[in-house]
Amino acid sequence: MLEEKEFIEQLLNPKTQNDAFQKLLRSYQKPLYNHIRNIVLNHDDTDDVLQNTFIKVFQNLKNFKGESKLFSWMYRIATNEALTFLNQKAKKSGISSETLQNNTINNLQSDVYFDGNDIQIALHKAIATLPEKQQLVFKMKYFEELKYEEISEILGTSVGALKASYHHAVKKIEALLTTN
Repeated sequence: MLEEKEFIEQLLNPKTQNDAFQKLLRSYQKPLYNHIRNIVLNHDDTDDVLQNTFIKVFQNLKNFKGESKLFSWMYRIATNEALTFLNQKAKKSGISSETLQNNTINNLQSDVYFDGNDIQIALHKAIATLPEKQQLVFKMKYFEELKYEEISEILGTSVGALKASYHHAVKKIEALLTTN
């Protein structure tokens, strides 16, 4: 990809905007899909959140200050969109976020886009017992293999706090999986 600053200028320039946005989509669609899918778990919901994420990115690009990497900024938008989506879906259904998450996990096996097994279902159930922040940190580190520095930029948390969150998450998950 071009130097990030030049690329952002292309995204903001009406003459080069369409081509630049196509490059942005090609570069980030799959990693953002995977990131959102790790949070919302359902394929159809992930597609909706991904679309909303790219709309927000496009609408707010002029406000991007370059204080973080474009990647981190987009991931932050995707994370916020996914969490907002889940909270709204739970509210519309009249259930708690935890109940919604458990229902989604229980429906994973019937999801044609989920190719996991019983062990992965058990892992998702264990992850669902963690506090939201630990869930996010664990999923970003374990499933997406992001570096702590990248997660720090995305979540706006110190690397030390993230390492502690991940460590606690791993210990809780190990304990849950070994007792079940």
